[in-house]
Amino acid sequence: MKLSLVFATAISSFFVSATTVFGISNQANALTFSGTSSGTWGQPTLGNTDTNPTYTGVGSNTFTWGDPNVCPPSPSTPSGCAVTGSNKLTLNGNSFSADINSAFKIADLTYFNGTVLNGTIVESVPLNLNVSFNPPSGNSEIFDFKLRLLNTPNDSTDPEENADFVFIDTNLRNGSFTFEGNKYTFELTSFNPDFTQISIKALEGGTIETAIYAKIKPIPEPSLLVGISLLAICVVSRKK
Repeated sequence: MKLSLVFATAISSFFVSATTVFGISNQANALTFSGTSSGTWGQPTLGNTDTNPTYTGVGSNTFTWGDPNVCPPSPSTPSGCAVTGSNKLTLNGNSFSADINSAFKIADLTYFNGTVLNGTIVESVPLNLNVSFNPPSGNSEIFDFKLRLLNTPNDSTDPEENADFVFIDTNLRNGSFTFEGNKYTFELTSFNPDFTQISIKALEGGTIETAIYAKIKPIPEPSLLVGISLLAICVVSRKK
């Protein structure tokens, strides 16, 4: 049995539309985005045991949390306990050039693990990342992420067990933006370029410096293909 003119037209339209969509997708995948970044910290989230949270730096690029543990003078320590200071995160943006689906450094992060009083810490802090794209995109986007803060009680004789951690919150690490009608995700991926390290740690009184990596991915738009496929199926069904 020969195909009807209607059916043949539907199939032809399907392949033409599919070719168009895949062509747009290939163009999106070939893009390179460049620009500069900066960041500020938001209002932190408190944990159940944070009875007297102490923090500074909301709206700036340096965030501190925890009241330093200052011991009163005693015969054995006439000047009191050594003070290391509050915990601190400092974010410094940078310039970048990013191919689609490839890891690139979006910022540098410095983490200092101070000695602080129990109950004065916080659980997590938002990171508001400002990305200014160079032409041709040329727009500026703010992406909202979050870092989780794990503070140990420092009750071990092993320094490694007293280390504190900073995690990228995997439940909130994607933003999105639009360029030339195509949508993209901006993902905060890890602390290394191969997407495997989502946490860093610092020993008590220690500092660690690291980079934060990101990735830009195109968001597929399958609705057009799905719609045309359903149309073709409908025509075939009616023909039968």
